[in-house]
Amino acid sequence: MHRKWGLAAAAAAAALVLAACGGSGGSSESSSSAGGGGGEGDCPGADAFCIGLVTDTGKVDDKSFNQSAWEGAIEAAQATGGYAKYIETVDPKDYATNIGQFVSGGYDVIVTVGFLMGEATVEAAKANTGVQFIGVDQFQAEEIANLTGLVFPEDKAGYAAGYLAGLMTKTNKIGAVLGTDTVPPVKLFGEGYKAGALAANPSAEVTLVYHEPNNAFNDPEWGAAEAKKQLEQGYDVIFGAGGNTGNGALIEIAKAPGAGETIFCIGVDTDQFFTVPEAAKCLLTSAEKKLTLGTKDLIVMAKDGKAPGGNYFGLTGLAPYHDTEAVVPEEVKVKVEEVIAGLDAGTIATNVTLG
Repeated sequence: MHRKWGLAAAAAAAALVLAACGGSGGSSESSSSAGGGGGEGDCPGADAFCIGLVTDTGKVDDKSFNQSAWEGAIEAAQATGGYAKYIETVDPKDYATNIGQFVSGGYDVIVTVGFLMGEATVEAAKANTGVQFIGVDQFQAEEIANLTGLVFPEDKAGYAAGYLAGLMTKTNKIGAVLGTDTVPPVKLFGEGYKAGALAANPSAEVTLVYHEPNNAFNDPEWGAAEAKKQLEQGYDVIFGAGGNTGNGALIEIAKAPGAGETIFCIGVDTDQFFTVPEAAKCLLTSAEKKLTLGTKDLIVMAKDGKAPGGNYFGLTGLAPYHDTEAVVPEEVKVKVEEVIAGLDAGTIATNVTLG
């Protein structure tokens, strides 16, 4: 059973093409194209539709938001007959430089991934009005005609996942290992999760652990260590949300005695049953943002000259139970479906704010 709100998700993402070559600014590049070619990162020609993607400091194969956005770029290239290339950012000081490589290379659409790239993306869009920019997880306070912020109601996905956790816990101890709370989408996921867990189970103890801002999304060792601490303290349902940091937590939980029977984990951003198979044993669900679909749709809109300025709200949902389907009671499944329907209809509010 696939639990969702809004339209159905896109078909399974295309396989990544990772033929890396050296890039500047401590970066690496890779391409996927229906047209192919291109030297030194330049768009192959004036008639080609070229898509450039700049990751945040996580890797393009992070099994989370960078990877999902890149898969959307690949699908858009296939749908439009276009050409796509990425640059991985190693240091935040290189955001502007990496964006600039695609600008100078003649790219039509530049996708930047992550809240922390917001300022550099706004500056680039204002300086290059002939290029369409898409900022993933970047809320736009000011509408700029050639910049679309792809944003999501993460609090709703987090709330639904937390509600499930509140119904599944036996110890009444529910945890989360998260990226930094200085990034609004992460905080919305975490606080939504807490609100949903307490709505389902007011007597539960809910603990959210956030990483410090530095290297928040690429620290799987820290994620694993924090998950281990929570397991040792009796937490039996733990949410991992924060790129490779969260993945480290999920993989650690899957090693625990009783994983998938009395100990559970919840993934984030995409269906991590497929992207983090090491965690499949403990995975109840994943709090999904339809990043691949949203990125693809906006790039196709850009090709047609229809990409909106300002914000574009993507879809969220919960992934299937997969291997834990049999251990989730039917009455729990029904209650979770009802909560998702209420979130979709607006009759249930998360009451989560960033203030």
